[in-house]
Amino acid sequence: MSEVTIVQLTDTHIRATGERVHGTVDTFANLTHVLHQLRASHRDIDAIVFSGDLADDGSPAAYRRLRSAVEPVAAELGARVLYAPGNHDERTAFGAELLGAADAATDQVAEVAGLRIVLLDSSVPGLHHGELTDEQLDRLRETLCEPAPHGTLLVLHHPPIPSALPVSQLLRLRQPERLGEVLRGTDVRLIVCGHSHLTAASALAGIPVWVGPATSFRQDSFAPVGRQRGYAAFGYSRIDVVGESLVATAVEATPVEVLYERDEQATLDQLAALAAEAR
Repeated sequence: MSEVTIVQLTDTHIRATGERVHGTVDTFANLTHVLHQLRASHRDIDAIVFSGDLADDGSPAAYRRLRSAVEPVAAELGARVLYAPGNHDERTAFGAELLGAADAATDQVAEVAGLRIVLLDSSVPGLHHGELTDEQLDRLRETLCEPAPHGTLLVLHHPPIPSALPVSQLLRLRQPERLGEVLRGTDVRLIVCGHSHLTAASALAGIPVWVGPATSFRQDSFAPVGRQRGYAAFGYSRIDVVGESLVATAVEATPVEVLYERDEQATLDQLAALAAEAR
């Protein structure tokens, strides 16, 4: 059913070999588990898009470690790899290790199977909230002047939407209305981001916004009043072009017991038979 499939990985927070996030989370193991899932699915994947906080501490070793795991799998799948930075990333090391040059532009535009993907660097060095400059918004406006065959997917790290969680609200993209003004009336069909370590959805200027689940650990989105809590759970997103729509789906990656596994076509045939009987 999908004409184009994009996998979004966000907030991988990779560290050097032997180091763990919060002292317990092996984020590299999480990443390799997800990559194994992608290979084992045997599904067509057109691109793997990383939406920020790829390294936990911005170290060159962490980026090399991530790239050594991701790019061979992407090559096997025939999937393009696109990287956008987040607040934990260090631009010089990010550019040198992932984009091929220390001074490489961290804003990027790519076309994948007719879907235009625009990646914006919303990070502010040394701070955790997000911002977009006038120059970035001007370039974005110019890029969006001509529509793409399947429209545009906009990727940035910081959510340009409100949050009911105080910390996420404080650390979101500032002045999102400026971005909304640029996007209104364009062919942008979906905005995807990360940063919050939870799954959420809203809209900006009438365009759906998807906050994808983190590949490192999950924030409790309904913790007790006055508490912030994290879980050793993780996931990723699939973004599909289905007809005139871009559909975002959260994928659970935390190892759990399989409840059932059955033939998909048999299920479709059964549902079709039931529908025919009802007529």
